[in-house]
Amino acid sequence: MPTFTEADIMAWVMPVFWPFLRILAVFSSAPIFSSRSVPVRTRVGLAFVVAVCAQAGLPPQPLIGLTDPMAFQVVLQQVVLGVAIGLAVRIVFASVELAGELIGLQMGLNFAGFFDPTTNSQTSTVGRFFGNMTMLLFVVLGGHLMLLQVVVASFETFPVGGNAFESINRLRLHELGAVMFRYGLWIALPMIGMLLFINIVLGIVSRIAPQMNAFAIGFPLTLSAGLLGIAFTLPMLDTPVIALMRLATSIFTGG
Repeated sequence: MPTFTEADIMAWVMPVFWPFLRILAVFSSAPIFSSRSVPVRTRVGLAFVVAVCAQAGLPPQPLIGLTDPMAFQVVLQQVVLGVAIGLAVRIVFASVELAGELIGLQMGLNFAGFFDPTTNSQTSTVGRFFGNMTMLLFVVLGGHLMLLQVVVASFETFPVGGNAFESINRLRLHELGAVMFRYGLWIALPMIGMLLFINIVLGIVSRIAPQMNAFAIGFPLTLSAGLLGIAFTLPMLDTPVIALMRLATSIFTGG
């Protein structure tokens, strides 16, 4: 009767266990995968399937037992890197949603805010609309496949067994905040400029003809111009989304 030692079991389990932890952390923090509509069992099962299927493209994993003093540090590293990958992908969505918030503020639609149960936060209609468009673009452009490629490639850039705090220092995640504001303003700048010009014209008209109620005609005008501007600029949304996806993935692929 064949017998198995603990070393044999660890040799079979560890090459799958460490990638499984990192991939599960990604699915728990990345947009779409971390949605409340995705059951936890689905995330766990999908993470396990991806970890098994990715074995052919992964470098050899170190054999670290669960009772080893280094095991906790390795677990922490996998969780931190997985959450960091999900955060980087979330920046893509947050940048476009920030642009939607700025556009909605200029249009006067930020008064129509509501509670979004998917994100557990207060959001506006325009911001939520841009977020949904980004989600569709993310799937159409193959962002979910790119995310899996980034996770697999991250094992080359950040191999299992490194220091979690050293990995955080190399990632420089604090710079992603500046990226979010920069790209958000880039996306919203045409609409902000157009609506600012309309507001300036309304201000001049109200000075020339004081009897005309600028508030009565201003809101319908800015709302109509904003909707037309969104319709014209929305087909160009793929350019900043692709640029953000490349920027987010280059952090973990070493590009």
